[in-house]
Amino acid sequence: MSIQDVSVGHRYRRIRTSGGADRSQSDPQTYAVIGAAMEVHKELRCGFLERVYQEAMEVELGERRIPFAANVEVPIRYKSQALSCSYRADLVCFPLDSPVLVELKAREWLGDRERAQVIHYLRATGIQRALLINFGTFELDCERYVCGWKR
Repeated sequence: MSIQDVSVGHRYRRIRTSGGADRSQSDPQTYAVIGAAMEVHKELRCGFLERVYQEAMEVELGERRIPFAANVEVPIRYKSQALSCSYRADLVCFPLDSPVLVELKAREWLGDRERAQVIHYLRATGIQRALLINFGTFELDCERYVCGWKR
């Protein structure tokens, strides 16, 4: 499994790691969600549609007693005015105390569009952390985003 940490502010940087230092103690919520994703990927492997992984993640999070909300509406604002359209984030884990936005994909690779989507969701919600998890490859791909701005 590969994990990327992405610090989001005016600029962001990516750090790709493969194993190495255990950062789970510094951010136990995101690493708990990553653990659930690893279990789902181990059981299902790649090849299914995104909605299959979504439902499997909901089951796994429930079994691990990780609180979450599914298909969370993300309102869109333009010049401080709420627009009638909105997006839906796949999951928000730990929604009441320390929320982690989780966007799931089942693609061959992740591109700038998927990364921009996560960054826009963070800006729209004010949530400080996100995971972009891709089940579409033989090795689980996960990118962790941490905001550098205050809302």
